[in-house]
Amino acid sequence: MAQIDRVLRSNIKLRHLQLLVALDQFRHLGRTAEFLTVSQPAVSRMLTEVEGMLGLILFDRSARGTVPTASGKSLVRFARGVLAGFERTRDEIAAEASGAAGRTRVGAMVVALPVLLAEAVKLLKTRSAQATVLIEEGDLTHLLPKLRLGELDIFVGRLEPGYAAPDLVTEPLYNEPMVLVVKPDHPLVSKRNVSWADIATLPCVLPPPWASLRVKIEQTFYQHDLHPPIDVIETASFLALQTFVLQRDAAGFLARSVGLHCEQLGQFKVLSLKAPVDLPPIGLITVRGRGLTSTSEQLMDCLRQSAKLIKQPTASRAG
Repeated sequence: MAQIDRVLRSNIKLRHLQLLVALDQFRHLGRTAEFLTVSQPAVSRMLTEVEGMLGLILFDRSARGTVPTASGKSLVRFARGVLAGFERTRDEIAAEASGAAGRTRVGAMVVALPVLLAEAVKLLKTRSAQATVLIEEGDLTHLLPKLRLGELDIFVGRLEPGYAAPDLVTEPLYNEPMVLVVKPDHPLVSKRNVSWADIATLPCVLPPPWASLRVKIEQTFYQHDLHPPIDVIETASFLALQTFVLQRDAAGFLARSVGLHCEQLGQFKVLSLKAPVDLPPIGLITVRGRGLTSTSEQLMDCLRQSAKLIKQPTASRAG
């Protein structure tokens, strides 16, 4: 234990941490060498050096590639966190030195990206045109680990209750129902009274199984004495949803503000079928105790203001 503590505090260097992350990403000595622009023997020597310092085997090597051991996985998590902190500090210092306004990194679900986050970024840019916003789209299973490691500063999306944890701070912004969307010339667009039976016969683009929305959609079919659709694509990607709705005459499920936004753009048509599904609120997640850059704090304030604009028309339509 003392040896590991000494190595992590004093001996290990950024290049060692970069090596561990790259090996975990590529799982191959040759591809890692290409990424780091060094020779493969140099990668092998550096890995042997790190393992020698720690007295641990971090990666199992074989003809198929490299696979992290249990100790290797722990060190990779450590390396990702340190490198994320390094990049954040470097960007802050560079921004201050150049007079720029700083940078923030946001993980966003589809439910928040095209309306809430887009409006918030627009508002942020009116305040500080030089502010840089890095946006990564994904779902909770993909984005929360990055948030915890410091690779993202803010998460914005549905606050799934199953993912609440003591190390995370959640801030609900608003509740929003879902709508069903189809392509503009879909046969159901001209039908006066669309039913759940009509949707059950269609190909459907559904959220991943972990999402509470997925379970509740399936429950809605059962409540109407119907089986959920058999022809299903599971995705949290807006591009995938758009592709299959347009190319396969499929129906997709979106947050109402996103569906109406896409309808205004001529991409989809929102069906009149009501979907009375109780969903988690849309909101923000940050890591408890981790300081945010001034740009991240400004963006969060812009997200709160944009959320108020979304809530107002939602409330008036509901009434």
